[in-house]
Amino acid sequence: MSPSDDTILPVEYLTTARLGEKGQITIPKEYRDACALEAGAPITVLQLGSGLLLIPEHTRFRQLCDRVATTFASHGIQAHDLLTTLPEARERVFARTYPQLAPSERARKRVKRK
Repeated sequence: MSPSDDTILPVEYLTTARLGEKGQITIPKEYRDACALEAGAPITVLQLGSGLLLIPEHTRFRQLCDRVATTFASHGIQAHDLLTTLPEARERVFARTYPQLAPSERARKRVKRK
């Protein structure tokens, strides 16, 4: 089974950079501009075999946010729906993470909610 054309990512040689004394790499300005990278921008570094892949962090985060929003929208979930479930979800996560500190099930049932 071969991947479709839209799943194949283009690979292109851009430039050669030199590693500085402190292990820093300077990305040429034209590529920083093309990726909207400013000084101090976070970059994810992945090792692929003996190679390194640099990914601007904001791009990865934006893609994740888009995927989450698309998933919620496809299931008809609205922001209000999520916000109303937060208190209960927070309690479950707390009880699972800190079972020794979480109130017992009986104690929770006795507490009246507003």
